[in-house]
Amino acid sequence: MSTPVRSDVPWYVAPLPERLEDFALRFAWLIVAINLAGTAFGFWYYRVQFEATPLLAWPLVPDSPVATLFIALSLAAYKLDFDADWLHALAFFGCIKLGFWTPFVQLVVNGQGDLWWAMYWFLVLSHLGMAAEAFLVHRYANFSVPAVAVALAWYGFNDVVDYFVAFLDGPHHTLLRAEILPGGIDHSIAAHDHAAAGAVVLTLLATFLALATRVKYLEARQRG
Repeated sequence: MSTPVRSDVPWYVAPLPERLEDFALRFAWLIVAINLAGTAFGFWYYRVQFEATPLLAWPLVPDSPVATLFIALSLAAYKLDFDADWLHALAFFGCIKLGFWTPFVQLVVNGQGDLWWAMYWFLVLSHLGMAAEAFLVHRYANFSVPAVAVALAWYGFNDVVDYFVAFLDGPHHTLLRAEILPGGIDHSIAAHDHAAAGAVVLTLLATFLALATRVKYLEARQRG
């Protein structure tokens, strides 16, 4: 299928060079495979936290692997010409939110600690790559209001049960090293609040960018 034409939209809607977007969309199946591999690795990475989490709450725990699964399915749907705007919105939200949240937590909240340096920087850089691939989605998604509402509902719900309201033995956010104390896990410390603030701000940012993308593309069509 032909690559969708990029409209004249502001830089904050489409910060990647157009040639890079075209290249990535041309090799979308390779990016799908990379994200599926990342999803598998992510579920393995969360194996210890799964053991301490009720089965019904498992979908709430592996945020990054779920986000890479969303973007893999979104790109596959685009290549197969399958109409799934709700999926594209979920992929965009997930990659924006986790793509920036994880580097923020690793660099500002967690630090390297006793984590192997190669794994530490792999986590930081691979998640920044997730944030970058989020900005491919505007080329084929409509970001309809119902689709954005679905993504906001899912990631807003995640914020609530990850940080603010106990649900099925929650909170269910990725464990922060500062919270792990000799007597157990303490969610009352400042690190928890910093991580929560980052998550909420990024959910709001994803909402703004998705709706701004829709508005700017509609404006571009009117000009055209």
